[in-house]
Amino acid sequence: MKILTIALQKEGKPIPASYELIEAAKSLGGEIMTAYLSDSDAGASDLASRGGGKVLTVTHDSLKFFNDEVYCKVLTALIEKHQPEVVLGPATFYGKALLGRLAAANGGAMASDTTGLVIDGDKLVATRPNYGGSVLSRIVKNGGGPFFASVRGKVFPESKEGAGELIAETVDGSVFESRMTVKERKVESTGAVNLTEADVIVSAGRGMKAAENLPLISELAAALSGAVGASRAIVDAGWAPYSQQVGQTGKTVNPKLYLAVGISGAIQHLVGMRSSLTIVAVNRDKDAPIFNVANYGIVGDAMEIVPALTSKFKSELGG
Repeated sequence: MKILTIALQKEGKPIPASYELIEAAKSLGGEIMTAYLSDSDAGASDLASRGGGKVLTVTHDSLKFFNDEVYCKVLTALIEKHQPEVVLGPATFYGKALLGRLAAANGGAMASDTTGLVIDGDKLVATRPNYGGSVLSRIVKNGGGPFFASVRGKVFPESKEGAGELIAETVDGSVFESRMTVKERKVESTGAVNLTEADVIVSAGRGMKAAENLPLISELAAALSGAVGASRAIVDAGWAPYSQQVGQTGKTVNPKLYLAVGISGAIQHLVGMRSSLTIVAVNRDKDAPIFNVANYGIVGDAMEIVPALTSKFKSELGG
């Protein structure tokens, strides 16, 4: 089986999810290839040294910033040349858009936001959550074109080592033509850990009572070297930026530790975080739905509990 992973880049470096995809490919066995598109191949050698197999590099000025039209045409050319049976990409905002377009362009089936990939006999089976994670679907590749899957972050560990080689690919110049030109990329920054890449997330909800109290959440997150998340309710209220929103209309996260502070646990929020390895809920309502998915629960006032937790973690972790 030939497996092609797509290593998206940011500022000329592969995003962390690229190495998780390599580990996912390793778990399936077979021949691993990694596609790396950028305006320079500076980050490609790291992919090769960490198990990326045949790292197929395409360099062009138009690849500096993500453009799904151009990226799709370049990757389609690589797929036609190397004929992979499986194509894996990250379940990020850009990754999901790209994988769907690639599947349509190459006549393949697709599983989005997968949390598991296994070989069952001679079939590839992908697992993905539905209905807020209450149902897990098993999607089987049955012949046809390549099987495309976007893989949820933090499901697989990052690949640390392995053999690989760099292969500079040449594609027809027409693939770089686009109806859109990306001239600049601006990112709303919270000045902290990236939410989708964080191992620890502390999320705030209405239980924090007012926007002036949110620094308490930031202090707790900093003590744990984590990221700050938010429910839709406080984003809509203007207390927190949309970039911090976790849930159905925000980001899907999968950290090792998720602290939900003052969040009731509506299904729209649970969709984005219930696959976290460990969930700790803080809420003054003992009947709040969040406790149904939490591994640990603290019933009480967040205004008292959060500072106490911050103090404890600082003393224990030296933060």
